[in-house]
Formats: sequence, C-alpha cells, structure tokens
Amino acid sequence: MFAGAIALAAERFLSATGNPSIWAAPRLVTDPFALGVASGEPAADGFVLWTRAVGLDQDVRLGYEIAHDEGFRAIARSGTVTATAARGGAAHLEVRGLPAGRPWFYRFHLGDAVSRVGRTATLPLNPARLRLALTSCQHWEHGWFSAYRDMIAEGVEAVLQVGDYIYEKSFGNGPNVRSFGSPDPVTLDDYRARHALYRSDAALSAAHAAMPFIVAFDDHEVENDYAGEIGGVTADRAAFLRRRTAAWQAYFEHMPLRPSALRADGGLQLYRRFRWGRLATVHMLDTRQYRSAQPCSNGKRGGQIVQDCDAVRDPRATVLGARQEAWLDRGLAQERSTWSLVTQQTIFSRLALPQAPDARYSDIWDGYEAARQRATISLTRPAVRNAVLLGGDVHSFWLNNIRADFGDPASKVIASEVVTSCLASRNGPAALFDTARALNPHVRFLDNAHAGYVLLDIVPDRIDIDLRAVASLADPAARCFSLARRTIADGRPGFD
Repeated sequence: MFAGAIALAAERFLSATGNPSIWAAPRLVTDPFALGVASGEPAADGFVLWTRAVGLDQDVRLGYEIAHDEGFRAIARSGTVTATAARGGAAHLEVRGLPAGRPWFYRFHLGDAVSRVGRTATLPLNPARLRLALTSCQHWEHGWFSAYRDMIAEGVEAVLQVGDYIYEKSFGNGPNVRSFGSPDPVTLDDYRARHALYRSDAALSAAHAAMPFIVAFDDHEVENDYAGEIGGVTADRAAFLRRRTAAWQAYFEHMPLRPSALRADGGLQLYRRFRWGRLATVHMLDTRQYRSAQPCSNGKRGGQIVQDCDAVRDPRATVLGARQEAWLDRGLAQERSTWSLVTQQTIFSRLALPQAPDARYSDIWDGYEAARQRATISLTRPAVRNAVLLGGDVHSFWLNNIRADFGDPASKVIASEVVTSCLASRNGPAALFDTARALNPHVRFLDNAHAGYVLLDIVPDRIDIDLRAVASLADPAARCFSLARRTIADGRPGFD
C-alpha cells in the first residue's frame, strides 16, 4: 500500500510538469531521501526547505511540491531544485511570496522516489502568542533524542538550536546507549558521515519534518573549544583550518539554511533576525566563528580555569567580532518588539568559582569581560523593552538575573537569562557548578542533574518558562516532565 501511494504521488507530480523527460534520474539502489527533510529560516512570506539526496555521484534535479494540505490536494507551488554532488547532494530551496501565518506541507521527488512529508509555517504578521523550544548539546553516544518527541507533542512552532548539534568526539565516563562507530571526523566525508548518522535518529528526523529549526553552531561541530581561527585541539594552524572548512561545509549541507549562508570564503552567515511582529524578535548570534583566543592559556589549548589574569578585561578581545557587535547594537537600538530574545551559545552571566575570588572559566563570556560589557550596553538601549538572553553549552539548566554590574549584587537587573541543559549528554562539571548558587546571587535557579530542553510560551505580558527534563536518556521512548516553571513579566526583568 505504501509503495503504491508513493508511485501514485510520483506519477501525479511528473504528469503535472508536462515534461517528464527532465526528471530522468540515475538508477536508484537506495532511498535518496533517507536523511529526511527539514525547514528553517521562517519568515512572514516563506522559509527554506532542505533535503539531501544520498547515494548519488552526480548533480540531480529534485522535484518539490508545497501544499496547503497534508494530502497534497491543493498544491501552492511546485518546481525543481538542484542538488549538486559538490555539496553532497544537499538542496536548499528558498521559498518566498507565500501568505503569512499559515501552515504548509512539502515533499521532494527524484524519479519514482518520494520523500517523507514535512510541515512548516510562514510567520504570522502580529501574533498574540508564540511557543518556542530552546535546545543544545546532543551527544549521539550519551543518550537518545527522545526530547524531540516532546517538542512535537507540545506543539512547538520553531526550535532554537544553539549549538553542539553534533559531537566530533567521545568523552566522559559512564554507559553509552550507542556508538559513533568511527574515528573523530577530520575530512569533509568524515563530517558528512557524522551528520548523516545523526539524521538517522528517528526522533530528530521527525522533529525536523514537523517544525522549522533556527540554528547556529558552537564548537563541537568542528572541535572542542576552538576560537575563530585557533584550534582547541589541533595545534597546526593549517591543519585546523582545513578541518574547520570541512566541518563548516558539512554543517551547511545538513542544515535548513539559506543558500547564501555559505560564503565564498568558506564561512557561514549565522547571525540573523526573525520577527514575530510586535510580540518577539529572535536575534540569533554566532559566538564561535569570530571570537578571539581564550585568555591566559599558558600554552594550553581551549577553555581553562584562569586566575590573576588581566587579559580577561582586554578591550580588543571579542566574542562576536566587531561587525556582529555593531549589527546586534543596531538591531537592539531599533527594536520594535515587546520581547528581545538574544539567542546565543553559552552562559552570559558572571560565574564566580570556588577555586579563588577572581577565578573564571575562559571559554564562556567570563573570559571576555570587555566584550560582555559592550553587549550589556546594547541590551539597555531605550528601544529594548524586555531583553532575554537565551543560551546553552553548559549541560545544565540556569535561570539568571543579568545585572548592570555583576560586581555589585545591588545593581539594577537589566535582563533575564535562560540557559538550557543538554538535550542528550552527561551533565556539567560539578567542580564548576556545585557551589554556583552560593557564590552567585544572581543565579536564581540551577539544575545540574537532568538533560532536556526549555519550552517558552510568549504572550505580550509575560514569558512562561517550562524546564522540560527527560526521564531517562537510556530509554528511546522516555517522556519529559516539568522540572521547574517560572515566569518573566513584561517590564520586570529577572527572576525572584
């Protein structure tokens, strides 16, 4: 029955083109759409649709259909998009000119093969409410990705994936639920294989088909703790840049990004904005591609606990790079939405550590004090009504008050911070986090014992926050539960 339905869909699509000969395809020995479909870059009039045709060694033209209904009885758009061998068979279809605020269904064709059906939506012009999911850090070996099923069940409208979508390496003690089955990736083919492995997870594949993803990478998409052009693991600069170029291309090939996101120099344009009318704006940042080296490394690579280090206050050091800093400041100065969701990769708040009064971890914003202060000034632009920092990376749930001066616990609270735990990985280091509540009065909630994601319900007068914890990473059918619920009220930044 399923095979017959696919054949009928293919016949209907080919006959609709009026020229079946242009769909001549290579002989297919495997399902070219085994990696699924995805959507992203949502806008009021369109979005980006993605698939990757696998098992092919030549450029192909994929057919696509966009419909008003899941049964594809009312087709809104159809046509072709090229999937090139040079991009691993990836296709990024940028769609424009559709009505706002509507759900859409889509699928791809190659010969007589038909992809699964995906669902996405154009953004409403001025919605009364919005439901988003914030997620980060999904390690293939450490746990099943069952939290994505909860997002689908909760009716999430868009997923904010803020980094560590893949992991390049195994780490940590403890039982694993599955294995990478291959060495750490280095080449383009290696990274393609790692991304393809991730897309074989049923829950992740279903989530991409059900909801648009708004994505930006962190470090593990390349290698741990790299900073700009400086490897966190690979010491040889030329070797690192080759690895980074391969990793960035593979990331682009597997994400629903605009075709223009992959620049001629091999970089990716990942800082951008998404607007839900006057309700909310997501300012998606990239804190990895342009950052300066971590300070006070003393010959070591990557993040370290540092002390007595003046370099953490170096005004030349940056997390975002000068151009992105200016872009963020300009956008916040012109903000029109009630809620400004500044979405980035890690924890923004100051994190005092037990090692010493001036100890800090160098791979988070604490390693870049002057850069954080510049960002803090941007958050207080008069046009910003409610600034909310969203982040991940640290494998634990945090709710923090952002103060004008972290050194003064009595200074004004200017913004709220919500940090998601890992979706599927081991939790953060106890040596850094066990004493965080006692040493950091601006930390209002901390849980370092659960994985999961954050559900954000946004309306004009508040954001309701539901920290969704996974009952078991070892059970692919595990359910999520509410670990904690909090609210940010309009005009009242922070948490009690």
